Amino acid sequence: MAAQATTPGRPLTWLITGCSSGFGLSLARIVQANGHNLIATSREPSKTPELISEVEGKGGRWLKLDVNDLNCGMVIDELEAQGQPIDVLVSNAGFCIYNVVENFTDKEVRDLMETLYFGPSRLIRSAVKHQRQRKFGVIVNISSGAALEANPSMGAYAAGKGALDCMAKALAKEVEAFNIRVLTVLLGTFNTGMGNATILGQNPLPEDYKGSMAERLMELMSTGKFAPNGDKDKAMKAVYEVVVGEGVGKNHEAERVLPLGRDLAARIQTVQDYFSHAMQVFGDICNNVYLEMN
Repeated sequence: MAAQATTPGRPLTWLITGCSSGFGLSLARIVQANGHNLIATSREPSKTPELISEVEGKGGRWLKLDVNDLNCGMVIDELEAQGQPIDVLVSNAGFCIYNVVENFTDKEVRDLMETLYFGPSRLIRSAVKHQRQRKFGVIVNISSGAALEANPSMGAYAAGKGALDCMAKALAKEVEAFNIRVLTVLLGTFNTGMGNATILGQNPLPEDYKGSMAERLMELMSTGKFAPNGDKDKAMKAVYEVVVGEGVGKNHEAERVLPLGRDLAARIQTVQDYFSHAMQVFGDICNNVYLEMN
């Protein structure tokens, strides 16, 4: 656990990506309901005029932001230049393409990495520069159990989420001294509608994978039969409380990982068992490949 951070006793300004649905929209509503300043963003605001009216009617702003844009970090620089400091940056925008690892096209993998890693990384780099000068800020990355223990057909998605999670671990240590917090939110399956927006890879599954877990998962997702067990609003309420240090987050503001979801708890146990087994089998050699000193 990192050292305890201090949070200003004032409304915070939140910039949240991917607010047109799911977690982003849920968190945006919670932020506004609690009297904070909201800058909601989405790739195509014209598709959700009713949500723009809702947010702006409560004093917030809604901006067009495509995290795949190589210049997306300039949005934060422009807001800061306008006197709009970004206290909390929430990287939530994302999507998933399902296929077995050998079958992805290079473009599919690059598209996922752009949205899940490079885009958030650009926004984070821009936000941290300003937060460091003010000696306060919170970076929140909405991640997934796939980053811990990826299921078949989710290799490319897991790679993107895992990349951002690993970067966040280093970032947290670098910026702790500047009163900047980094929180990775690890999520299980939730009622965000992700199953209704399933994208299968363009290459058909090779015959050898017929009947495999990968095929079953791809079919489950693409037919809309996927049944999540988590409530997105409960999850985002927990995220909000950990950021502001209230409710379940009271006295826990310095925590760097927030696991959410019953199925996520099981996956964490799987990962713990995975490494425990490795140390049981290879613990002796792990500790005996040291350099001999003369």
